Amino acid sequence: MTHPFLDLAPLSAAHFASIEDRVARLLSTEQDVVIMQGEALLPLEGAIRGTAGTGTTALNVVTGPYGQTFGNWLRDCGATVIDLAVPFHTAVTAAQIREAFAEHPEIDFVSLVHAEAATGNTNPVAEIGEVVREHGALFYLDAVASIGAEPVLPDAWGVDLCVIGAQKAMGGPAGVSAVSVSERAWARMAANPAAPRRSYLSLLDWKERWVDGGRKALLHAPAQLEMLALEACVERIEGEGLDAVMARHASAAAATRAGAVALGGGLQPYVHDASDAAPVATTLRVPEGADASELVAKALAADPVLPLAAGGSALAQSMIRVNHYGPDATRGAVHSSLAGLGAALAESGFPVDLEAARRAVAKAWG
Repeated sequence: MTHPFLDLAPLSAAHFASIEDRVARLLSTEQDVVIMQGEALLPLEGAIRGTAGTGTTALNVVTGPYGQTFGNWLRDCGATVIDLAVPFHTAVTAAQIREAFAEHPEIDFVSLVHAEAATGNTNPVAEIGEVVREHGALFYLDAVASIGAEPVLPDAWGVDLCVIGAQKAMGGPAGVSAVSVSERAWARMAANPAAPRRSYLSLLDWKERWVDGGRKALLHAPAQLEMLALEACVERIEGEGLDAVMARHASAAAATRAGAVALGGGLQPYVHDASDAAPVATTLRVPEGADASELVAKALAADPVLPLAAGGSALAQSMIRVNHYGPDATRGAVHSSLAGLGAALAESGFPVDLEAARRAVAKAWG
């Protein structure tokens, strides 16, 4: 008995390389792009461990939980870490990066998350990249949440290591991810005696055995289904047009923000300024006396497919996240999410105006 997911011919090296090329075009990059066979934490950690060591002084920007994780990895590598933390309801600025370099001119590595889906903010990477280039530091960027929702341009922005995943705005699989690597980053890895080698974390293994070998022999058996899903995902984006996909996410974010305010019930955008808000997801602060986890649970009990989640850890009681990304970056998903939250708020005794929310969504969608 055959099965369409199981009885497949092996994925060839040429097919694998062709998918890498399409991802590179998505990033508008001439850098080497390596697709790694695991969720995005694999290249995120591998890139840090490959380029950071005891001689590294890293400026680690913390605008959400992933920035905290990167700082831990950098310290584990023996790097001297300078954390630049800003409140999670805002974004870091290029001026703050410049001030950090002025205070610590020895900084030679900068780690930054582009968009924090967990907190709903996004950082001005193009402006920050200019400052990083002025000082010659290596620039590491987590663009896992932002790719597909807003521009991600590693070459134009001077990003040396740009990690992406397909599971959010791209609407694709979580089991594979990719990283673009500049020549400077490859050189830093080659000179780093602590860089992983002969390891699943090793980017150098991919460089020496895959890229330098002309991409003719894969290091190991690829994740066949995930690679095919990634190819289908990129093909769908190419068909719709990347600009159209990003516009859809921007409209979903603007409509969710406006609709939540119009809904009433005490909901407020968690990220104060709309210019700092990420297109991939909108975070909302619940009114005093409400519990975010309980409101989300009530909404999901009525409609389990709503793209809603309570905030993580300390934010579980105060924050609601509307994950309007990928297939949920639609007017219908925004309407349904606000209707579900409105019903949950009303059930908890908070006054809401669903019609006002619908009008606000229609006006803001663009």
